[in-house]
Amino acid sequence: MTQSTPAPETKSALPYDVKGAFDDFMTSFEAFKDANDQRLGELETRMSGDVLATEKVDRISKALDDNKRKLDELLLRKARPALGGGYTAPSEHKAAFEAYVRSGDDRAMRALDTKAMSFGSGSDGGYLVPNETETQIAKRLGALSPIRSIASVRQVSTALLKKPFALTGPATGWVGETAARPQTGSPTLAELEFPTAELYAMPSATQALLEDSAVDLDSWLTDEIEMAFAEQEGTAFVTGNGVNKPKGFLASDKVADASWSWGSLGYLATGAAGAFAASNPADKLVDLVYALKAGYRENGSFVMNRKTQAAVRKMKDGDGNYLWQPPATVGAKAMLMGFPVVEAEDMPDIGTDAFAVAFGDFTRGYLVVDRTGVRILRDPYSAKPYVLFYVTKRVGGGVQDFSAIKLLKFGTA
Repeated sequence: MTQSTPAPETKSALPYDVKGAFDDFMTSFEAFKDANDQRLGELETRMSGDVLATEKVDRISKALDDNKRKLDELLLRKARPALGGGYTAPSEHKAAFEAYVRSGDDRAMRALDTKAMSFGSGSDGGYLVPNETETQIAKRLGALSPIRSIASVRQVSTALLKKPFALTGPATGWVGETAARPQTGSPTLAELEFPTAELYAMPSATQALLEDSAVDLDSWLTDEIEMAFAEQEGTAFVTGNGVNKPKGFLASDKVADASWSWGSLGYLATGAAGAFAASNPADKLVDLVYALKAGYRENGSFVMNRKTQAAVRKMKDGDGNYLWQPPATVGAKAMLMGFPVVEAEDMPDIGTDAFAVAFGDFTRGYLVVDRTGVRILRDPYSAKPYVLFYVTKRVGGGVQDFSAIKLLKFGTA
């Protein structure tokens, strides 16, 4: 009897549904708690851990991370529109753009250029995608890029955004109802600059795909470039050096929080090289939260990678409750001490003097700058019989409020 080949996975026929994946994740978490409780109990009674118990906890913790990763992938796939989406009446620009992408016919696009002087620079430099497609790309990047999802995002039409800030506020004072009001001093202003840099992707397609009228080219194009853009952005927003890319928040100057001043990020040290402190390790997480002023703290988020999160997941408070809690619902974030945990795989692993945990109000602390317009150049020659699409957008970013983000350094000072 010949075994039939399983059908390929499609967006409408996933291996199992999102609810099932979420249930598996919660079951893994309960197993993790049981195993970790056993490990902690053995530490208290024997003063040393059982190697087998520790390995079991690590194994279940890895399975928990795998289940969470699988759940995230399912949620992402579910959010993607089908390639053969429902019909919507195309705008003039969208219809012209589709003709250019499908067949290379750019006559309509050039006519729009002549009429509006706003859609591109000719076939040698590519054309801007329609507003509908650009909006779809921006929404998907917001869901995929961890720092973008919590940062402020501003659109600009120039290559550089200059943002003024006050070094000193205006002089103020108390006066009586009829007392004279002396003139106050003027604030001292300075500027932060956020240049935009070019980000590109180069998806390819067969001519047969492009000629298939049932394929929604907007969805196909967004689907092809979303991961490439999101991965590059994710790295730059965390560790980028600001040279032809955004400046990541970890690239800022860092000083001990006791000596903090504007222009640098303050940090707390765990007191142990490459590790949390051996006793009361969660205390430094509490200190990190309260290093922020109350106005920033209420909208705070933890940022760390999965490996760091696995270490934090084992911690308990003084009452025996786990500090880390799984998402309450499908699509929600895990919580740590009541604050959401954002998984950013570009954060460093726990290591000597590594800044592996960040906490702050990233909406006020980090600014992402998008220059309006996503440009696409069709290239049917370089990789025949495939058609290449050179897609570019301009993105910048950097810390805009150095008071809003604090770091945890895994070191002694």
